[in-house]
Amino acid sequence: MSVQERKERERAGRERLIVATARELAEQQGWDAVTTRRLAERIEYSQPVLYSHFRGKREIIGAVALEGAAEMAVALRAATRAVDGPRDRVAALARAYLSFAARNPAVYDAMFQLDGGLAFAREDTPAPLKDAFAALLESLGDVAGDGVHPGLFTEVFWAALHGLATLTRAGRLPPDYAESRVELLVDRLVVV
Repeated sequence: MSVQERKERERAGRERLIVATARELAEQQGWDAVTTRRLAERIEYSQPVLYSHFRGKREIIGAVALEGAAEMAVALRAATRAVDGPRDRVAALARAYLSFAARNPAVYDAMFQLDGGLAFAREDTPAPLKDAFAALLESLGDVAGDGVHPGLFTEVFWAALHGLATLTRAGRLPPDYAESRVELLVDRLVVV
């Protein structure tokens, strides 16, 4: 291995460590607790080392969001592969989405609530974000109904899931009816 390859591997390792530490700290104490000073202390590197990887907290949030989007896409595809039939696939997709949001609240916030400097729904949208949307579209496109654009249907369904996730987490919806909400959403929106 060349010196250059070793340096690149070490740099990538430091970057992964920064992102993992930020994510862990955010999940434990919230995003307000994530500062470059605290991250530097936890990973035992100086703040200038952090700034050599990320220009600040915003870029770290973006990196966590991209990692989360990739994980969400994997989770959604795994959930939908495990069932047959379009209605059951959509229900599994909804459950997997809501479960991901509940298990990873800080990551979910990085993806959809906080400014990570990422472009959504544009040409320059990063690949992991496009792939997460594609994971939704793969199951939802077939059930959009006649004359309904599959992408538009996916956006509306996604917005409904996002609303359920955020309202449930904020305590605005009682948890006792979580499954009933999924069933109602699927029954009312899925055309098969």
